[in-house]
Amino acid sequence: MKRYRSAASGLAALILAACASTPAPKPVANAPVSAADRSAPRITRMDPRPAAVPPAAAPRNAIAAPSFSPAVYGRPGDLPGWEREDHVAALTAYQEGCALAREIEAQETCNAARLLGRADEPTARRFLETAFRVEPLGGPGLLTAYFSPQYEARETPGGEFIAAVRPAPADLKPGQTYADRTTIEDRPPNGALAWMRAEDLFFLQIQGSGTLVYPDGHKMKAVFAAHNSRTFVGIANPMRDRGLLPANNTSGDAIRHWLADNRGPRAAEIMRLNPRYVFFRLEADDGVEPIGAAALPLPAGHAIAVDPGYHAYGEAIWIDASAPTLSGAFPVYQRMVMALDTGGAIKGEVRADLYLGRGDDAGREAGRVRHDLRMYRLVPLGRRG
Repeated sequence: MKRYRSAASGLAALILAACASTPAPKPVANAPVSAADRSAPRITRMDPRPAAVPPAAAPRNAIAAPSFSPAVYGRPGDLPGWEREDHVAALTAYQEGCALAREIEAQETCNAARLLGRADEPTARRFLETAFRVEPLGGPGLLTAYFSPQYEARETPGGEFIAAVRPAPADLKPGQTYADRTTIEDRPPNGALAWMRAEDLFFLQIQGSGTLVYPDGHKMKAVFAAHNSRTFVGIANPMRDRGLLPANNTSGDAIRHWLADNRGPRAAEIMRLNPRYVFFRLEADDGVEPIGAAALPLPAGHAIAVDPGYHAYGEAIWIDASAPTLSGAFPVYQRMVMALDTGGAIKGEVRADLYLGRGDDAGREAGRVRHDLRMYRLVPLGRRG
């Protein structure tokens, strides 16, 4: 995927491993395939020391009761949680992402949405309720989340900052399997772009990209350049199985805390269970949201990474997620989102990774998202809308 990906495309939840996919039906024929593959779900936080604290306020459309229903919905107004949606934010996300649509009906609906400009809540809701029909997908599946992180970095190695941010090597060929993580890390860090704490670099690779903050205050984007085409292997389940983390606390925060507290050979052994390795390039930081695989900025809270074998970029989808498995999580996520990203661990028709925005608050929330998921495709009606 393209990404300034700070990561973008999230790059799903270290829940790193526990990102197992639900078995999926046969892929849609001629579905688009991403130009580049994100490394995996992504979760992290800048400071590994403080204990995790639940976010101060739940999302506007979070509720306490599970929402799954076997009903087949005809119109968006019948969807679970629809009345609690921020319809203005949903319409804005649609207006920004719908230009990718290829079908005539989708193009007509996109044009109509854009003609509305910045609509008020009643106008946005009325348009969305009349412009689409609802197509339930299979499931249940899995919802995880990711965010755009920031990490401390140095221009030269020293102290805790001994992990090299490596550029793509000259002998790496696109699509061909390259050396694994252990082999790469044992090589001299020729041409290192920056130096980070080892656990921060590991999470940066999971997220796919991020912002590096230097001691003098200047920032640079670490942008996804390539990966070694090795299969992504999550470390959450192995850490749980080895008794390093409790079964109900394999969140991104918990994993990162453990890696920081055990920095050195012990943490390196765990991180090397994941053979996938991501290379980067550096760009000036412009402060905007990351770019997803669809080459568009990701609207926080209203963009997801999907499996492009089942979903087209620019598709509008309703997510209905409940029954979280991680402590401290919001109980339910119900909202309209746009399919604008992908990731190596995002496999199957009912599998999504919700982009939650930039910074530590988004990171804390994303680290707790691992919910049962139902998905509904919002099919544009064109001039019939």
